[in-house]
Formats: sequence, C-alpha cells, structure tokens
Amino acid sequence: MRDVIGFEEDGRPGVLVASSVFADAATEQAAALGAPDARRVLVPHPVQDRTDEELRAMARAVVQDVLAAITT
Repeated sequence: MRDVIGFEEDGRPGVLVASSVFADAATEQAAALGAPDARRVLVPHPVQDRTDEELRAMARAVVQDVLAAITT
C-alpha cells in the first residue's frame, strides 16, 4: 500500500492488487497512511498454490478492474 500511495503522490497512478484475505489490512493501512481511498483490486485467496493457467485466468478476470482503477 505504501508503494501505491507513493506512486499517487508522485503523480503516477497506482493500484494495489492483493489477495482477498488482505482486504481489511489494506483498508486499515491506507487509512493509517492518510489515503483511505487508495485504489485496490482484490483477487481470490489463496494465490500461492495456483497453477500458471489459474494465475493467468485470475489476471484476465481483474485486468479491466485494474485498468479502470488507474485511469479514473
């Protein structure tokens, strides 16, 4: 989240892509860092045991959300 906020502060769009299990932590950290509206896109948890094809499918499922987040 710090990187995303840093990108935004530098005038570059940023979005956090994280596993859904980290949703609350991302919200809390964004608020603590003074950026409660920091953009984020969540993917299903867990991620680490996914096959390459499953990861590609997950990426395809959220790519439009990521693009929307960094272009609004």
